[in-house]
Amino acid sequence: MSTTLDLVAALKAELKAAGITYADLAEHLGMAESSIKRIFARGDMPLSRIDEVLRLLKMDFADLARVVADKRPLRQELTPAQEATVIADRKLLLVAICALSQWTFEQIVATYTLSEAECVKYLLQLDKLDIIEMRPLNRYRLKVAKSFRWRPNGPVMQYFREHVAEDYFSGGFDGEGEMLMLVHGQIGRSLADTFIERLQRVGQDFAQQHLADQKLPPGQKRPYTLVIGMRSWLFAAFRDLKREPGWP
Repeated sequence: MSTTLDLVAALKAELKAAGITYADLAEHLGMAESSIKRIFARGDMPLSRIDEVLRLLKMDFADLARVVADKRPLRQELTPAQEATVIADRKLLLVAICALSQWTFEQIVATYTLSEAECVKYLLQLDKLDIIEMRPLNRYRLKVAKSFRWRPNGPVMQYFREHVAEDYFSGGFDGEGEMLMLVHGQIGRSLADTFIERLQRVGQDFAQQHLADQKLPPGQKRPYTLVIGMRSWLFAAFRDLKREPGWP
């Protein structure tokens, strides 16, 4: 929910972008310029006055609310309850993954056996979960950051471990553009965070390339799934062979 302070701050930015001064606004509203300055300084303006300013800007309230929403920090992850809701319906999970990949409504319906009504229903559920913001003509805006990830021990990753990991890793990873590499070693603890940052950048590069290639025709694209992981770990088959700390 937008606060009056948020709305007034957004109005101030829109007036500046439009080149409208406080003096211009005061003349339009029939008020003293000092009164206008005081209103904006306090961040307190009645809705009727906000509507008058919007008319001058040739905007409506929905436009202003969208400006406020666009400036809010994006989510880095969902709550456990949100993830549990998403994972409870496989069609909702499918639409969520498509939305996070910024597929259009038309791409989702053309690719999967979902009717337009079903797709709209699931997009509206994602809107209710505060994952996207629905817009006219079945368009939407993501409300999660580019660095978004599922909770490491949350419902979605638990689902992945139980139902997806085996299917994913059962492939040969020997096709075009495929690779599976296992590297084991010991490094300084301080360097582990450095490698994690590098791996995160690889994931972000992949996501950005996905967005850039949306304009390519379907025949020039192929779906890929990138899985990145790093953990302090010893293969289960070797654990009973490891000596206890302090052995001479």
